[in-house]
Amino acid sequence: MLTPKKVKHRKWFKGRRRNLRNETRGTNIDFGSFGLKSFDHGWITARQIEAARRAIIRFLRKGGKLWIRIFPDKPVTQKGTEVPMGGGKGAVDHYVFPVKPGRILFEIDGIDEKMAKEAFKRASEKLPMKTKFVKR
Repeated sequence: MLTPKKVKHRKWFKGRRRNLRNETRGTNIDFGSFGLKSFDHGWITARQIEAARRAIIRFLRKGGKLWIRIFPDKPVTQKGTEVPMGGGKGAVDHYVFPVKPGRILFEIDGIDEKMAKEAFKRASEKLPMKTKFVKR
């Protein structure tokens, strides 16, 4: 799964969703011909990205090229079960990528539009947000 090799700060603040505006970066299809664009905001975990990637790769069967345009670098901490209140922040449990609406998550090239639509449909079922199929 995707995890950063080295991080500047081991534990981050959670952050607040103050600005629910659309994404300004990563909104264009730069590498492939077809893309999967997010319509909601939320956190995508490294496991969800891997599950979506596997769904796409299994459907393509050695055809086409896939680009993953997001990388989970935000650490999420969790305390152990039955730990009393206090005692500091928990250990890093997993990594997420905060997504805003309009971000391109995946791109595909080298296959026809019908196959790309079906591959992205299978991938979107693994993701926790609404997505849309877009083409260049």
